[in-house]
Amino acid sequence: MKKNSIIFVCLTLLLMVLALLDTCSGSVWISPHRFVDIANHQSPIAHILLQLRIPKMLTAILAGASLSVAGLMMQTLFRNPLAGPYILGVSSGASLGVAVVTMCGVALGSSGLISGAAIAGSVLVMLLVMLIAKRIQSNVTLLIVGMMVGNIAGALVNMIQNFANPDSLKLFVVWTLGSLGGVGWNELPTLAAGIAMAVVFVLLLIKPLNGLLLGEDYARGLGINVECTRWMMVVASCLLAGSVTAFCGPIAFIGVAVPHIARGVFATSNHRLTVPASALIGANILLICDILCNLSTYSLPISTMSALFGAPIILWIVLKKK
Repeated sequence: MKKNSIIFVCLTLLLMVLALLDTCSGSVWISPHRFVDIANHQSPIAHILLQLRIPKMLTAILAGASLSVAGLMMQTLFRNPLAGPYILGVSSGASLGVAVVTMCGVALGSSGLISGAAIAGSVLVMLLVMLIAKRIQSNVTLLIVGMMVGNIAGALVNMIQNFANPDSLKLFVVWTLGSLGGVGWNELPTLAAGIAMAVVFVLLLIKPLNGLLLGEDYARGLGINVECTRWMMVVASCLLAGSVTAFCGPIAFIGVAVPHIARGVFATSNHRLTVPASALIGANILLICDILCNLSTYSLPISTMSALFGAPIILWIVLKKK
């Protein structure tokens, strides 16, 4: 326990350091001693920090933690090391909502409209999957259903793209690359509220998640309601992944790779440790990705940088599992 506590303290301190570096980095480096300019609301430094960099830093922490915890629950539910937070088609549903809005060409510059469309699309897909889940007993079948729903939504997106004008298509492509910079103080409460609702489900699921590690039959023997647990896991994962996707776009590989790092660092699959560990590690990794994007000359999309981090880890998992 002492070793685990030390690791948690180190991860928390690392999070604070990376959050500071992320706030300082950008097209113009702002030294920490300049943060006192925040008190002067007329200062350009205060505007950059308060309106751009601090909201972006908070978004990176929330998004990294949310996607990592969602991926952990999906890997436990399907007992598949390559399962991720978008496996039930939430990302495809959000993409469909954004594609419909951009196709209509209404208020293309409105990030609020795009976020609302993404939320609506992900919620509709989540409700559809939940309705089907009530009639399905097998997790493997639910996995296939989620993939098929995602494929249908993806096919509809491709059809819409064929009819979209170049400006609308460009906006949609930019959204699919992912960005943390589109979330301001007006959007942060909505993002945090969706994540907070999911956190309630996750806290209630700690014991059932540990039971599911040994299989559904063993979990039932412990008195765990497997069907109710599965329903709560799907809702929590959809809320976590859907909220992040709606405001930041799809962010690749974080949700798949981070749970494996957490289990490796703490050498356990106990969710009492891996849930907070995944949240902290995911937040740290996405902050690192955002810092590297800030330092690049051409401001790379966050999903590109996260893929460079996550893809090698996935390859290692595949080779290790043979």
